[in-house]
Amino acid sequence: MHLPLNALRAFEVSARHLNLTRAAEELHVTQTAVSQHIRNLEDRLGKPLFRRLPRGLALTDEGLALLPALADAFGRIERALAQCGDTRPREVLTVGAVGTFAVGWLLPRLQAFQQQCPFVDLRLLTNNNRVDLAGEGLDCAIRFGDGAWHGTEADHLLEAPLTAMCSPALAARLRAPAGLAREALLRSYRADEWAAWFGAAGVPCPVVRGTVFDSSLALAEAAAQGAGVALLPALLFERELRQGRLVRPFRAEIALGAYWLTRLRSRAPSAGLAAFRDWLLATCAENRPAVDTAPAMP
Repeated sequence: MHLPLNALRAFEVSARHLNLTRAAEELHVTQTAVSQHIRNLEDRLGKPLFRRLPRGLALTDEGLALLPALADAFGRIERALAQCGDTRPREVLTVGAVGTFAVGWLLPRLQAFQQQCPFVDLRLLTNNNRVDLAGEGLDCAIRFGDGAWHGTEADHLLEAPLTAMCSPALAARLRAPAGLAREALLRSYRADEWAAWFGAAGVPCPVVRGTVFDSSLALAEAAAQGAGVALLPALLFERELRQGRLVRPFRAEIALGAYWLTRLRSRAPSAGLAAFRDWLLATCAENRPAVDTAPAMP
């Protein structure tokens, strides 16, 4: 069936507003023209798409069925035209990122970057915080630490204090931080973390003999499965906290570093890197995940 594009557009806009005057304003035509387009479309379909009410419009069942398909189609057209209108050459940008940051923070927001900067073809390589920018051919890298890496420019992204986290079943056995001495304390490659956390909690640090992990993602999964208690950045495990797979039994936390965007000083930033940096800094500043810092138990 051949249907005029202008009529379909007039219906889609009118259906969104449920008001012909506002639809005409968006389309920069007269209200009469919008009405004619809609009548033409209804005549061709042989079915009404709107019910005319004293103070506006209401969609019929046929209109309700047609609207989502048209809204999706016109949205795709607009995005394709935006890409065609972008005169910047396409650029491959290779980014290294700590796996915890990539999975817990970057991936849920990556679509927003791709929509804002469609000229950038992102290549994301995850690591466990050990990275060689030049040797691995990276344009930039997101790292955890103090921001002081030789030969690099570093932009501060996020603070990520560590806190004790474990499964709900294990947390039910805990009444005070000292009780952790009877549990398996899972460890990262940073050997001083548990000592610092117990210091912040105000109790002596027991002998720590738990399994050592080179990835916070694996560490978190082990804790969620009940293997022990882990020190993790709650900010980057918001999903697991919401789902109840992990809980925070105590309020104490420690700050041993932050996440930084780093690049070589010897290499001028490309247009793609500049766009990624600007988007990342703005998104980190404006859209940090909201984490409930209250303890899971008294």
